[in-house]
Amino acid sequence: MAAPPPTVLRRARRSARLAVLCALGALVVLVAGSGPGGLLILATALIGSALTAAGTWWAVSHRGAVRALGFLLMVGAPAAVVVLYARAGLWPEALAATVLWAAAAASARSAVRLVRRPDGMRAVAGQRPSRPFLIMNPKSGGGKVGRFGLVEKAEALGARVALLDTSATVDVAALARQAVAEGADLLGVAGGDGTQARVAEVAAEHDLPFLVISAGTRNHFAMDLGLDRTDPARCLDALTDGEELRVDLGTVGGLTFVNTASFGVYAQIVQRPEYRDAKAGAALDALPDLLLGYGGHLVDARTEEEDARLDAQQALLISNNPYTGTEPVSGGGRRPRLDLGVLGVVGIRVTNAAQATRLALRGGRAAGLRVLTCRQVVVGSDTDRIPVAVDGEALYLPAPVVCGIRPGALRVLVPRGRPGPPPVRPTPEWREILSLAFTRSGSGAVAGARAAEQAPAQAPGPGAAPPTDRTG
Repeated sequence: MAAPPPTVLRRARRSARLAVLCALGALVVLVAGSGPGGLLILATALIGSALTAAGTWWAVSHRGAVRALGFLLMVGAPAAVVVLYARAGLWPEALAATVLWAAAAASARSAVRLVRRPDGMRAVAGQRPSRPFLIMNPKSGGGKVGRFGLVEKAEALGARVALLDTSATVDVAALARQAVAEGADLLGVAGGDGTQARVAEVAAEHDLPFLVISAGTRNHFAMDLGLDRTDPARCLDALTDGEELRVDLGTVGGLTFVNTASFGVYAQIVQRPEYRDAKAGAALDALPDLLLGYGGHLVDARTEEEDARLDAQQALLISNNPYTGTEPVSGGGRRPRLDLGVLGVVGIRVTNAAQATRLALRGGRAAGLRVLTCRQVVVGSDTDRIPVAVDGEALYLPAPVVCGIRPGALRVLVPRGRPGPPPVRPTPEWREILSLAFTRSGSGAVAGARAAEQAPAQAPGPGAAPPTDRTG
């Protein structure tokens, strides 16, 4: 990652200093402005946060009356904090401190975003395909293929389209291989990420460009490629005015994935027959048994260098390139790059409300969460076959399961005029903010901390670096 220009660095310093000033202002309001009431404001906020986190844990890990109590705490604890402030006459100070602290956090994120601005994936000119072949799932994304007229628009651009028969099981990889044998010079998919992965594997085998059409439900792969997820028809612009990105592919037990391979709690949920029709309801119904250890198998993971281990994890997420922070756990994360040549690994073990509270309050610094990167990880368990969710698809694989990365394996054709990926929301450290605000070397400390993460990884050799481990 290149050093920021002087003008950008000056803006970052101003934002960092504003963050420090607002944080100090919040402390002044609490200590000097409200006297002993400041400690009450702080203590009440911490207790309210702890009760909210505990309520969240009870709501997802129990049923019946305990779950109802959990939901009550989730809603009631924040409301009780507000009422207590009002009755004690502290709401002006509490509001002022909250506004100042929010401004401090926003300014800190702005400062870090300016100096951590990552280099984007390098695009090269793409050739216009003469015989593109596209596979479309008419039910994907609630019927986006028909709603956006994707078949007609693709055929008007010279593509041959295979519309899947959703009443029967179709081997999309075999369909893609047949198209290649018949002379297709591009493969593409309008469908979910699981279908994308199976066809992308064929495209990589034959070194053909691959077209992603954002007609799925969540479109995580399309989002990280910077494609338009609101109008999948715009992805077809790549057929006439496109450029290529070289991205990595993940492997799990010999299978290809474009986003994630999940073990543990989430994989157990995906195995349930009712998950497809009612994902949220099935997940909420299954979580108590799984989180309390009654219905699932704990998993272990070790990296290729065997000097980083994750033992007895309830949930383990392996991603094709690392997500930002711990956001993949909540499903809201994204990957700034798909060409770093490393896997992201997130492990979670939470067994009680206290651990859940620490995880909610401390995030990636909590003891119940491990985050690391590596090129290969081996996943084991106390069972011969491990449930795995590969890009959301339910599978069972023989243990142990080897996960790896194929750097630069896939050529992706994307529209030249694509919107681009959404900005990454950075998680600033206050020592970084202080360094940036008051020392000349601050920019190097902040920017350099991410340099290794933003540079594509080289093929592993005898001197390969050990995995990066960020542990609470």
